[in-house]
Amino acid sequence: MDYDFAILDFDDESEQAVARRRGWIGAVQRGFREDRPEDTLIDVWVRHYRSDGVTVRGAWLPEGEFGAGPMPVATYASLDKTLNAGRELLPLRMITDVTTSATHRRQGLLRRMIEADLADAAAQGVPMAALTASEATIYGRWGFGAATLRKGVELDTSPGFGFRSFTDPGRVELIEPADAWPHVKAVFDTFHARQRGSVEWPSPYEDMHSAAFDFDSGGPNRKLRGAVHLDADGEVDGFVLFKHGEKYSVKVDEMVALTPEAQLAFWSFLGHMDRVAKVTFNLFHPDDPLVWALTDMNRVRTTEVEEFLWLRLLDVPRCLAARPWAADGTVVLEVDDALGHAAGRFEITTSDGVAATSRTDRPGDVRLSAETLASLYLGEVEVRRMHHAGRLEGPEEAVARLAAMADLSEPPYSLTGF
Repeated sequence: MDYDFAILDFDDESEQAVARRRGWIGAVQRGFREDRPEDTLIDVWVRHYRSDGVTVRGAWLPEGEFGAGPMPVATYASLDKTLNAGRELLPLRMITDVTTSATHRRQGLLRRMIEADLADAAAQGVPMAALTASEATIYGRWGFGAATLRKGVELDTSPGFGFRSFTDPGRVELIEPADAWPHVKAVFDTFHARQRGSVEWPSPYEDMHSAAFDFDSGGPNRKLRGAVHLDADGEVDGFVLFKHGEKYSVKVDEMVALTPEAQLAFWSFLGHMDRVAKVTFNLFHPDDPLVWALTDMNRVRTTEVEEFLWLRLLDVPRCLAARPWAADGTVVLEVDDALGHAAGRFEITTSDGVAATSRTDRPGDVRLSAETLASLYLGEVEVRRMHHAGRLEGPEEAVARLAAMADLSEPPYSLTGF
């Protein structure tokens, strides 16, 4: 079948364009098993896409085919923001709202759209692409690798909960989410500039974190609560957004603290609230001091660990220059990439934490796929572990040399879903 592939203009107010974008949003909702969109959701969606300059792709049945109309059989969208690669904020092509109709799977619809978008990103000089996937088995074929993990925890705050020794030099204050938003955004911007692995927020985060709109209910979020932490000088250095749940529970939606003291202050605040016996958070920071600060470390239980941010290198020298390196050395990587963006042999020479990378005809010391290179990029997984898993090839000496250069002591962390 010859599908009708098109890029939608969300600024076009013609009757046909309005019908198609409504159909496109409806197809995304159907693909993620959500309710049919109401007018309010469509208006919010369009506003966000316009604000972020989103490129909206889709595949429609050709006119005259049974089922043809404004609703596409596949959807795809992308926008450009930034990734904190460790040494700089790297331009990033963010991919979102990818769906294929259950009746049109395995027809190459996603392949055509994702490959066109990656080619466009490369042509525009965007060196990296990213997504957060609903399934872990789809995107490796296009060179995406899981680059950060998401850890969920449950904290038992029943009687006996407490810290070994903790004195907050500042204080926590409850604040309405709408009033908190300027502080939330300022804290996140500082965090984003500091934290390797962080992805810049797209515009929906303002509506979500200010409680202006809840994508689950389709209206204002009446359950969301907020608090900020003030340091000893009265400056905001952290925020937490949360909801009260059933059975004396609290679910943390988002928590960012710029200091360990602020981090522990939030846990103390949440854990000592009246009529709260359990606090959950599914984006627990890997360096959070909570476990080792508690009198009973067993009160923190890991509930889930799964991949979160997926990366795809498009410009290898540019990407490798943007990340930090742990030791001086030289290694030649041979990268296999079916799409060609990252394919080739690259000589990497690191000095004082900075890499100079160039293409070379020298034989590769270590051979790996574009997917594996992406997973190694932020340092979530060690080089030797990938070697043991059969994900990269090379003699032990070359693998050890690459590990000394590439493995990083501080873990990456991302809390931006898209």
